[in-house]
Amino acid sequence: MTPVATARLQIHFCVMLWGFTAILGKLISLAALPLVLWRMGLVVAALALVPRVWRALRALPMRLAAAYSGIGVLVALHWLTFYGAVKLANASVAATCMALATVFVAIVEPRIVGGRFSFRDLALGVAVVPGVALVVGGVQEGMRIGVAVGVLSALLVSIFGSLNKRLVAEADPLAVTALELGAGAVALAALSPLFGSVFPDLASDPFVLPDARDTVLLVTLALACTLLPFALSLVALRHLSAFATQLAVNLEPVYAILLAIPLLGEQRELTALFYIGVAVILAAVFAHPLLARPKQVEHAEILATAEAKHVTE
Repeated sequence: MTPVATARLQIHFCVMLWGFTAILGKLISLAALPLVLWRMGLVVAALALVPRVWRALRALPMRLAAAYSGIGVLVALHWLTFYGAVKLANASVAATCMALATVFVAIVEPRIVGGRFSFRDLALGVAVVPGVALVVGGVQEGMRIGVAVGVLSALLVSIFGSLNKRLVAEADPLAVTALELGAGAVALAALSPLFGSVFPDLASDPFVLPDARDTVLLVTLALACTLLPFALSLVALRHLSAFATQLAVNLEPVYAILLAIPLLGEQRELTALFYIGVAVILAAVFAHPLLARPKQVEHAEILATAEAKHVTE
């Protein structure tokens, strides 16, 4: 098998693992806030065992450390709203909302990173709106708050993803990931009383100890669905074009929805309108790399902290 063919298999395996994050979020019985705190804590603990991370952190200027810590707070809020959408709606809805990150990136990234505003990207974003309307109409009324929280999560990932693109080349990617997730976990823990009073269903008992089943699922989420695809994708992207990568990464919500059907039976909670809306959204998302001629992937390390991995904008 050629290196390119191997890399294609590797990146699809990574995308499938990322698709599992929503499934595991639904299977874990913890509320969204403790779930995120445990996921972040486990990833940071694993990275703390890597000597390279400590060396890079010691060499990091205070200005950059503060900037990455601020981004980490946005990462934490993204994960909180993502798993909030899973809990308030279901895995299929949360994964579909993440596809909207491409739309928000078209608007947010030029303001943060700089560069020319693309009316073509904005037009693709507008094309997604009917799909969102169909998705909302295709879910039960009680799930619509989950759609709103999922859209907020997609907006957050577009913001911190753009900020990471601006700063990520200035430090070791593993150290950046450890610092961002560590700072995000501390911020969530400090803000947990506020979240608990405003969103009691999502933030109840933030420091609860998981039972044996949830512990296994959390370790799987942190190691198999976060660190493993992070490392594997960095290897695979050395052999893939940006176009091939974006097409593969855009399949993440497809994998999540397909996995949710046999594992969670979510098709019983959703109507045909939902799946038509998903098709409209994904058509626009897949059109992006076809029309935009994506640049070479330079900073794949931003894959580490998002459920929406748009790395070739």
